[in-house]
Amino acid sequence: MNDINKTERIRTHSWEDQTIGVKVGATLSGMAYLEGIIAGKYPAAAIANTLDMQLESIEEGKVIFSIVPQEFHYNPIGSVHGGVFCTILDSALGCAVHSTLPAGTGYTTLELKVNFIRPLTIHTGKVLAIGTLIHAGRSVATAEAKIVDEQGKLYAHATTTCMLFPWK
Repeated sequence: MNDINKTERIRTHSWEDQTIGVKVGATLSGMAYLEGIIAGKYPAAAIANTLDMQLESIEEGKVIFSIVPQEFHYNPIGSVHGGVFCTILDSALGCAVHSTLPAGTGYTTLELKVNFIRPLTIHTGKVLAIGTLIHAGRSVATAEAKIVDEQGKLYAHATTTCMLFPWK
C-alpha cells in the first residue's frame, strides 16, 4: 500500500447518560420529550453527538434534523456514507412518529426504505432531514422523510413502518 499522502485525523466527542432519557421518556408524551431534548432538559441521542446532527424543530407529526457533511462522514470514495443518510432519515422518521405518541407508548422501526438521489459531500453545506407522519394507528405508524439542502435540492427520501407498544 502506498502511504505517500496518508495523514491521520483525530476526532473526539462526548455524550450524556442515555439512561436519563430512557427513564424520563417513558413518563412523557412524545412531543413533551422531544421538546425537552431541544430545550436541553434531556439528553439527545448519543448517535446525534457521534454524527454531529441536530434536532432543529418539532411539531406534531413533523420534525427537522440538520447535519453539515464532514470528512468523518465519508466512505472511501469521497462522499457521505449511506449509513449516515440512513441514520438521519431514520431519526427524522422515528421522531415524526414519536411526536404524536401519548405518554407510555414507545416505538421501533420495523422497516426502512431509502432512495439515494445524489451524493452529499463537504461542499454541499448544511442539509435538513424533514420527517412527516403519514399514519398512526394503535400498533403501527408510517412516516416519510427527505434530505434536502438549504435551497430545497433533494438528496434522498425514505419511508418507514414503526411498531407501537407500551413503553416499560
